[in-house]
Amino acid sequence: MQESVFSMPVVVGESSIDLLGHVNNREYMRWMEAAATAHAASLGWSFDALRSAGRVWVVRQHWIEYLRSARLGDELVVATWVESVRRLSSLRRYAVLRNGELLTVGATEWVLVDYERRTPVQIPEEMRASFRLVAPDAEVLRDMGIRRMVRFAPSPGLAAASK
Repeated sequence: MQESVFSMPVVVGESSIDLLGHVNNREYMRWMEAAATAHAASLGWSFDALRSAGRVWVVRQHWIEYLRSARLGDELVVATWVESVRRLSSLRRYAVLRNGELLTVGATEWVLVDYERRTPVQIPEEMRASFRLVAPDAEVLRDMGIRRMVRFAPSPGLAAASK
């Protein structure tokens, strides 16, 4: 059975620490992308599988809100889930937690594009059906201690085209 929320453990290493002694912002972005990629691959949509089908996901926008700092040696969980799938785009959410404490929330608007032309294409029904959508107020999120979402709205231009 497919999981609605995908979790990826991360242990903060020295290369993730910045001059202020905490995790550098770029690391959260890297972890979120890695979790999204791993989640999709776990459902049969690896980069290679997509490319073989002439498709690939690309990022249109990222939004991240930093609530608390992570430090060297912290054991984190990067959680990700798909909130919505439209005709051309998908809204994926993230949370980074340490021992159940919410450190970071994020969102990415992903667009499916033709691999050769790099132009948006319609998301096939088979792909849509692979991802169980998770509403912002879902019980599974509350149970994980995720009670807030990053303030994010998909871009109006693409959102209108995606309906």
